[in-house]
This record gives sequence, C-alpha cells and structure tokens, in this order.
Amino acid sequence: MKNASPKPYLKIGDVARLVGVSSSLIRSWENLGLAHPHRSSNRYRLYTSEDVKLLKRARFLRKVRGLNAPAIAQLLKREGLVQPNGSSSVIGLHLRQMRLTRGLSLAHVAKNVGISVGFLSALERSHMSASVSTLRKLARFYKTNILDFFNASEPSSRLVPPDERKVLEAGPGVRMELLAWGNTVMEPHLFRISPGAGSGESYTHDGEEFLHVLHGQLHISVAKVEYRLKPGDSFYFESATPHSWFNPGRTETRVLWVNTPPTF
Repeated sequence: MKNASPKPYLKIGDVARLVGVSSSLIRSWENLGLAHPHRSSNRYRLYTSEDVKLLKRARFLRKVRGLNAPAIAQLLKREGLVQPNGSSSVIGLHLRQMRLTRGLSLAHVAKNVGISVGFLSALERSHMSASVSTLRKLARFYKTNILDFFNASEPSSRLVPPDERKVLEAGPGVRMELLAWGNTVMEPHLFRISPGAGSGESYTHDGEEFLHVLHGQLHISVAKVEYRLKPGDSFYFESATPHSWFNPGRTETRVLWVNTPPTF
C-alpha cells in the first residue's frame, strides 16, 4: 500500500505546534512578512512547509539569539529569506479593495491625491511602498486613517509584548510599530527611521502630537520652523500644523511618538 501524500497546507494550530510558538505570535510575525499564508474559502490561514521552515528560523533567532521581531525581520531580509517591505502587500491589498469597492478608477484616485497613475498602480500591486505623507493623503481621500493599514480594528490587551506589535513600513527606511490599539484615546508608536529616511512632503491631520527621541537624531519642520532633536529631547505640536521630518544622522533613529486622538 502506498503511503498517503502529505497535506500541502497546514492550519495555524498545526504550525504553532511544529514551530513551538503561539498562534498569536505567528499572526504578529505575518505583519513583518515572516509568513505569507494562503486563505481557504472559509478564510482560514493555510501554511506551506516553506512557511514552517522560515518560522522555525525566526523562533531560533528569538530564543537563542534573543532578537525581537523587528530585528529578526531585518536579519532575514539581509539573508534574502524575507522580501523587503512585507507589510506593503497588506497596504496594496487595502488600497485596491477601497478603490474597487467605491467603483473608482486609478486615474480618478491618483488625480485627487496628487500622485501619478503609475505610482498608484504600483502601490496597489505592492511593487512600491508609500511615504507617511502619501499614506496620509490616501487615507484622507478614502475618509479613513492610516491605522486601517495596520489591520488594528480588533481590541488589544493591556499588555502588548514587543513581538506582538502591529508593524507598518511607511516608505523605504520608515517602520511604524503600533504599541496599543482598539478603544484608545491615544495612538502610541515606536518609529524606527533609517539614516536619510523620513516622512516625505509635509502633511497635516487633526489632533496633537508628542514625541520623545530614544536614539539617534530627528530633524523636524513645523510651520517651516526647523528643529533638530537629539536623544532625550521631547517635542509637542498641533497636528493641524504642516510638518515633515527625517533622520539626518548615520544611525537608526528611534522615537516614541504619540498622537491624540487616534486619527493619524
């Protein structure tokens, strides 16, 4: 009698047992591009043996090397095992769904947002990533907010471990890690900004912002007034004031960034 062929796909519970981590941790790793499950007709996540292999590598780096989730993703990208901007596929899917649901053409959206049709098409196909400024313009056009790109509609627990943060890569070199979500009056992030990376053009939105530089440098322009922040500096301003920012240094900048209300 011939042996039965192995199942081509595994459900998340099976993968969690094989890898030795929780299902919730696997879902958070997906936000970093560490797995790309298929979806069944019932919307169940279905994983391949390659997904399992990559997740086992991530578990090794977490347990033996002591790396947190963003550090794991960066290392696997350098090793060529994870494609850059894993979250861009999520953003592209959201953008395409919002446009098609409203029955709008690429040309109509691009004209109203102020970007080219080719660029918008590349965003929707996940061939390009958008800056914070561009994401904000798109969110405003669709009468939503950037939080929707985090898939942050479900409530969070009071405690959010580092490897369960929701992650959004907003343009090359800018990583936004959401620290709390759900029924909140604040929107706290950890921004990781690579040398030379930044928001793009200036932008505005409702609310107020507070930031505290943890590491590196941050150049921020508010109402055309320039400020250069260093570790330990704090900064507050009203979000309706045009602002832009970038990392002028040679190392990664890390900023605790809080918006209120959560309408970024």
